[in-house]
Parts: sequence; C-alpha cells; structure tokens
Amino acid sequence: MRFVITGEMNRNRLLQVIIVLYSLYVALLWVSNALLYFDRMGLSPESVVAHYLGSEEQFREPRSYSGLLEVSHFHLFAMGMLLLVLTHLVLFVPLANRAKTWMIAVPFVSALVDEGSGWLIRFASPHFAWAKIAGFLGLQASLAVIKAGATTRDIATAWPPYYDDKYKTCSLVQFAHTIGQNL
Repeated sequence: MRFVITGEMNRNRLLQVIIVLYSLYVALLWVSNALLYFDRMGLSPESVVAHYLGSEEQFREPRSYSGLLEVSHFHLFAMGMLLLVLTHLVLFVPLANRAKTWMIAVPFVSALVDEGSGWLIRFASPHFAWAKIAGFLGLQASLAVIKAGATTRDIATAWPPYYDDKYKTCSLVQFAHTIGQNL
C-alpha cells in the first residue's frame, strides 16, 4: 500500500509487472468462471435446478453433500482472498465513501449468495435457483468493475467528481477520502 500512497508504484517497474500479471490472472479467472457456469447451467432456473437436483432426462445425478462441501471449502477460501486483494484497492480510489462501500460489499455478498444458494437449492428448495443466478451475475458484474487493472480513472469516471477535482490535484480533502476519512 505504501507504493500506491507515495506514488512509488509509477516508478517501480517490478511492481508494475506484478500488477499486470495479476490483472491477467484475474481476467482469466473471470472468463473461466463464466465458462464453467455456462458449461453446467444457464440463466434459467430450470437449468440451475437440474444441475443441483439432477435430471433423469439428462442422466445427471444430484450434487452430493460431500461434493458441495469440497467445492465450498475451496471457494470460500479462494474467493475470500481474491476479494480481499481486489476490494482493499478500492480504498485508494478517489470516490465518496458510499460508492466505495457498495464496491466492497456487493462482491462479498454476491459471492456468498452464489456459493450458499447451491446448498439451499439442493437441501431446502429449488426456488433458490433465482438466488444462484443473481449471485453469479452480481459477482461477475462487480468483478468486472473492480478487477485489478481497472485504473482509478476508469472507476472514477462512473461516479460524479469531487468538487476539488477541477484543480487536477490531490487536495487534502480528496486524500482523506481515499483513506476513508472525512475532513
């Protein structure tokens, strides 16, 4: 974080290489996540239910308890780490705290809904298929917004500028906002 705050990131080539490679990794993860989802199910509740509860017509077995547990075990850790890295960078984007809060909360909530809805479909009710679809779409959309490599300018253009942005400098007020403080 010191590199971001001090501006040293712009002078440190090795750090820039790391960020580019991480950005590539996240982009590939984002694409593979969509490919895996659409390989197994679609955006219709029927396809989601068939994936979790099985389908005699398609000769698909229902997802097992141990299978869901194994996937959840890995996903909860991996997604938590990915979102920790991506969302903490949002703290340095010069946006209002309300916008930052949404950019941080939506990916975490979407990931939990995406992961938890499979359990609910399998063991509670097929009506939770809509939650699975919403969780997947929310996670994909939020990752597209906050993915590594999205520059401060890319993200900030989606929101109204601060009143001190007209001077094209980083004022004390703007800096305080980037670290979550109000003056």
